Amino acid sequence: MLQKTLNEIAKLIDGKVVGNGDILITGVSGIKEAAEGDITFLANPKYGPLMDKTRAAAIITSAEAQKTSKPVILTENPSLAFAKIISMFMPDDAGHPQGIDYTVVMGKNVTLGKDVAIGAYVVIGDNVTIGDNAIIYAGCFIGHHTKIGNNSLIYPHVSIRERISIGSRVIIHSGTVIGSDGFGFATIKGSHHKIPQVGTVEIADDGEIGANVTIDRARFDKTVIGRGTKIDNLVQIAHNVVIGENSLIVAQVGISGSTILGNNVTLAGQAGLVGHITIGDNAIVTAQSGVAKSVPADTMVSGYPARPFMTTQRVNASLQNLPKLFELVKELKKKVEELEARLKKE
Repeated sequence: MLQKTLNEIAKLIDGKVVGNGDILITGVSGIKEAAEGDITFLANPKYGPLMDKTRAAAIITSAEAQKTSKPVILTENPSLAFAKIISMFMPDDAGHPQGIDYTVVMGKNVTLGKDVAIGAYVVIGDNVTIGDNAIIYAGCFIGHHTKIGNNSLIYPHVSIRERISIGSRVIIHSGTVIGSDGFGFATIKGSHHKIPQVGTVEIADDGEIGANVTIDRARFDKTVIGRGTKIDNLVQIAHNVVIGENSLIVAQVGISGSTILGNNVTLAGQAGLVGHITIGDNAIVTAQSGVAKSVPADTMVSGYPARPFMTTQRVNASLQNLPKLFELVKELKKKVEELEARLKKE
């Protein structure tokens, strides 16, 4: 069992110990689940009251957190620091494939980098290039003329169609389909005729694509996922969408065709975006918002249709008062009727 003193852990994460730095840490856990000997973390202030209730031996937190009698390590980013500690106490034991399985179906002119690992029953088309140290799990399909960069990790049952470009250090989770046809049809006399989708998809370095995500190929040109962008499970990205760098796309988001997202954009869960609009840099779209027009940079919007966040808050607050307003109108109507009746008598 791995043991580290609190002082040793603080050095690893460039933190400052407050309290007994010689205590031994033997594990990691969440603040609610922690047992004796564990180290935990606190990043969200609303969990502050748990600092004195947790059974953890020590807590990683920030200087802004409330005080506690337990030993702490102060750091600028407790979540990131805790992630490093998890890697030390609980190393990755996923058991990645090793070498090239004998069941792999390999096309012509396939180029494999150094130390590539390909699991059972993977199908690789002609003229595919796979970079150094890439790992392809069982049951994946990789279409012809596709390129996968160095150190990328493709989990089981991912479908990557033809002429797709995937950068280095990209992670793609199970069930995802990249390069499926965009949803394009011409309606003539009540019949829907398919419009060929002859473009591609380009995923830049350091991206992560969750499980059961669909990213459609462009009608022409390319659908683009920028460097460092992270996409959660069950997201639909339509043809010719362009997403900038370091954006966050949360579960069940749907982005319609030819919409452009800037850098550092956040789309919260179940947000829906119409096509042919632009979302500016650093914009935030809150959960379940319906975005029907472009959003300026550095703006937070919410609601359906999406409006500036504070406007939506005021609208929602007004809606809460509708029952009272209804009763007030009813009462005023009654008084008006009484006054009218009295005037008629006079």
